[in-house]
Amino acid sequence: MLTIETNDLFDLSHTLAAPYLRNCQYPWQAFPQISGWIRELGAALSKDEYEQRGEDIWVARSAKVAPTAFIAGPAIIGPGTEVRHCAFIRGSVLVGADCVVGNSTELKNVILFDNVQVPHYNYVGDSILGYRSHMGAGSITSNVKSDKTLVTVRGENGVLETGLKKFGAVLGDSVEVGCNSVLNPGTVIGAESTVYPLSMVRGVIPPKSIYKCAGEIADKK
Repeated sequence: MLTIETNDLFDLSHTLAAPYLRNCQYPWQAFPQISGWIRELGAALSKDEYEQRGEDIWVARSAKVAPTAFIAGPAIIGPGTEVRHCAFIRGSVLVGADCVVGNSTELKNVILFDNVQVPHYNYVGDSILGYRSHMGAGSITSNVKSDKTLVTVRGENGVLETGLKKFGAVLGDSVEVGCNSVLNPGTVIGAESTVYPLSMVRGVIPPKSIYKCAGEIADKK
């Protein structure tokens, strides 16, 4: 059985997106409506904790945003989060608490749970990164297939049609992605799994696994 439903991958207590994601059997079902939902959430945030910095942009007062970072709305940046120099947040983005969005990292149409790190030269598009997940330097999500057909999710026990042209990756809680890896469209990585550096990943990776290369996935001891 494919363990790719929202409740299989995440502890929803670690994101402001919990009420939204609870309505999604599969996490990628959240992508089409992220923009409108972030606008609604942002308008309801505490003005004591968040300040509005432009149209549909809410930044926690305890967050640190470098002056060279670019943020387009709708976007929410959570408390204690650091957005570093030259980060490019293109909109439809929820960044949780105590995250790191690093130098030259680009985000678009994503949900980052609390304590997520995308600290060095990462591209994350049309993706969800679970609590305490981390992408090593240069690792990216590829969110459109080269033939421009709709993205499917493929595991050992079946194929699911997503109906989406753009869908990067879903990382469960505490996933570690090694440097310079590429997560192909429709990749789903189970909680507490590790991806070796320089990997090209596609399909469903079970929880508590070590992805070494295609066809070689080991259980964590």
